[in-house]
Amino acid sequence: MRIVFLDRSSIGPAVTLSKPAFPHEWTEYDRTQPEQVVERLQRADIAVCNKVPIRRDAIMRLPELKMISIPATGYDAFDIDACKERGIVVSNVRGYAVHTVPEHTFALILALRRGLVGYRQDVIDGQWQREQQFCFFSHSISDLAGSTLGIIGEGAIGQAVARLGQAFGMRTLFAAHKNIEGLGPLYTPFDEVLRSSDVITLHSPLMPATRNMIAAPEFAKMSRRPILINCARGGLVNEVDLVQALKAGQISGFGFDCLTTEPPRPDNPLLEVLPFPNVIVTPHVAWASNQAMQTVWAQVIEHIENFHKGTPSNRVA
Repeated sequence: MRIVFLDRSSIGPAVTLSKPAFPHEWTEYDRTQPEQVVERLQRADIAVCNKVPIRRDAIMRLPELKMISIPATGYDAFDIDACKERGIVVSNVRGYAVHTVPEHTFALILALRRGLVGYRQDVIDGQWQREQQFCFFSHSISDLAGSTLGIIGEGAIGQAVARLGQAFGMRTLFAAHKNIEGLGPLYTPFDEVLRSSDVITLHSPLMPATRNMIAAPEFAKMSRRPILINCARGGLVNEVDLVQALKAGQISGFGFDCLTTEPPRPDNPLLEVLPFPNVIVTPHVAWASNQAMQTVWAQVIEHIENFHKGTPSNRVA
């Protein structure tokens, strides 16, 4: 059986890449361009692929491909309908990020609420020395205790974020799904979360119903000028409207780990505000603790071995 890993560089170098126990031929590439997919997967039975798009045209030109094992939860890079038509099993990984993403989320929250980015730069620039006293106050600092954390997305990661928020003494609200009523007493209406939160954090999947879920109309409702955190998926927030909201003072800052296009194109409006002390953008690494990536890889191999045994697991196709 021939297995081809198309984007080894999407898994950190500290991760030990175990291999399936059954006899196989293993080939891996550091990176793969979309136009290289068909060539590299010729005669492959199994593809391991994180973010390299495998679309319908490629799938129909790969008659021997039987499985795609994704070292990630998201699978929008793959044409799932075409895979179903061809009978190709697609398996993703789940449950690996319940510590790493919430911890990254709170790293962003703490850094922004306490002005760490601005104060760090002030010290580098010599502002502390010029002040000639033990402290100075060039950036606002706010406690988390007693503030309100609005969580959009109530899955395992959202629940873990809520527990961390409660440990800091925050009041936590789970937003009801946008434009949907009657979800029960555990949910707060979407617009009420926008109005009453000091911090809003996104942990939703990207689907047609959630694309641009936060845009100009939503920013206009954020009366408490919250900070906005996105460690979920690029595309949940309209990035043009995000920058306008920041400049208009509708939000106090934002911390994003996911952008609509990754890496950002030169015309991405977020690049203009990267130097701002109330802006943090990280390169989609919230998921990427060494421990989480090792768990991801263990699941990738488990799914490949289960497929080989005739019992596919974590199927999305």
